[in-house]
Amino acid sequence: MTRRALTVLAGIVALVANNVTAGAQEVLLSPTENYYEFLALNGSLERPYLNYRTLSDSDWDTSNLSGDPWSANAVGGKRNLSDNFSFRVYGPELFTSFNSAAPYGQNDGALWQGRGFNASLTAGARGELTFGDARVELTFKPMAYGSQNLAFELVPPAYSDIESGGIYAGKASEYGYFGIKYIDAPQRFGDDPFGGFSWGDSEIRFSWKTLTAGFGTQSIWLGPAKINPILMSNNAPPFPKADIGVRKTELTLPWLGWDLGYVEGRLVAGYLSESEWFDSDESNDHNLLSLLTLAYSPSILPELTLFANRVYLSKFDGSGFPAIGSLFFVNLEGGGAQDAWDQRASIGFDFLVPAGGIEVYGEAGINDYGPSTLGYIRYPFHSMVYAAGISKGFMLPLGIPSEVFFECSNLELSQDFQFQWPTTFYAHHQMKTGYTNQGQWLGAGNGTGGNSQYLGIRGWHTRGTFTVYVLRTNIDNDYIYAKSINTLNPANDLDSAITDFRATITPGAVTTWYIYSNIQITIEFALVFEHNPTYEGLSWRKTEIRSNPRCALALKWEQ
Repeated sequence: MTRRALTVLAGIVALVANNVTAGAQEVLLSPTENYYEFLALNGSLERPYLNYRTLSDSDWDTSNLSGDPWSANAVGGKRNLSDNFSFRVYGPELFTSFNSAAPYGQNDGALWQGRGFNASLTAGARGELTFGDARVELTFKPMAYGSQNLAFELVPPAYSDIESGGIYAGKASEYGYFGIKYIDAPQRFGDDPFGGFSWGDSEIRFSWKTLTAGFGTQSIWLGPAKINPILMSNNAPPFPKADIGVRKTELTLPWLGWDLGYVEGRLVAGYLSESEWFDSDESNDHNLLSLLTLAYSPSILPELTLFANRVYLSKFDGSGFPAIGSLFFVNLEGGGAQDAWDQRASIGFDFLVPAGGIEVYGEAGINDYGPSTLGYIRYPFHSMVYAAGISKGFMLPLGIPSEVFFECSNLELSQDFQFQWPTTFYAHHQMKTGYTNQGQWLGAGNGTGGNSQYLGIRGWHTRGTFTVYVLRTNIDNDYIYAKSINTLNPANDLDSAITDFRATITPGAVTTWYIYSNIQITIEFALVFEHNPTYEGLSWRKTEIRSNPRCALALKWEQ
């Protein structure tokens, strides 16, 4: 390389290094995004979204931030190459985990953390070209992943080689889900180690002021839940989608100039895929996901956000596309008139009071179609599930800013189904693969039919963060409840079912350190105690326990 070329290269490097601007889009649930969320809790930052969040929408303005715990570290940012062009580099980031006895892990995108060694590698970049109030955004952030996928004891799958001409043979009949049909959620992804490639958080987007439209595969997170959102999370592999809508926008009344607060809305159409381990019927390999989400924060109470979400699953063909338009209409008296489409909806609130360093949130969801207005008057909890949580900031000794947060969720079937038929929140008889993409849950990572309670304490210091937590989860109680439906049938054996509930309790700790100003290392240790891992209880006072010590390590170059 010539001396002139070296001089030009050095100039570019210097230009990049000296033109880091405040604010940048952050990866969902990353240490950096969690850090910004904490600063929003104590009032140092304002959230850039109300309810709908992707990497592109998690765009934090840190221009007025100073004196914060991580001020000496490189926590990412846009770099300006000219007045109208900026870019951001992501990673590279390596994540590894080891599960000693059984699969464990969630909210990890395309990665499935099976028994044994698991790893993912992601890196990428983002560029923005602006023209006045308009801008074009291009993000390329793919992921490569792999799992050792060692054997462990499975719950007998709910499928038979004989059913439907043997389409589940060698697939769901051996590795498939054990609960309500039909769900494409393999307990194990075959017998061999496997890996793959995902486009990850990649997309192209055009925005004018707060109006935005894009196409890509960025994961969507809906609602304020921090662990198990009801409808959309980054638990499943990301899928191709197109969206159009309005980002968080200040709403004013024309001519009068009255401040009405903030509004946000997005319409999404996505392309879901079946895993390789469900069936050999090609006609149900792909589904259309249609999503409409709206959120509002009133000016008279700006700490409060109200939101509503609605999701359809339908066939990815002409019969399923009308579901997109149906998102805008509500028919409480329609019963199951559109039962060929699988519907879920949720409403909720988020109340964030930075002056008190406290946040309280709640979300309630329903599955499928309601039993009419009169039906809801008689029993308003039909198919209802919920998630709720609270966070509170405080100061640990030695002046360490911290927060304690608790979240609980319940996805169990409502009691009126005891008079009808077995069911569960993420399944539907018309959509054979359930509420999944490539074999993983689209919503709460702990899966269908269960409940969870999470308690954690997190502290922030100048070189990183640390968290200690305990998580208790029931794995699909609907699998147990199904045994009690139609109990007038004497053939039902319920003598031991009451002791068969499957549960995990997981104490753990995770810490992130800046070993250099721009290199993060994250270490996690957890002890997963799984009670009745195959739903075979011993007695009230005795239970089979599968111990699964788990560790994880991540390295990230923060730029």
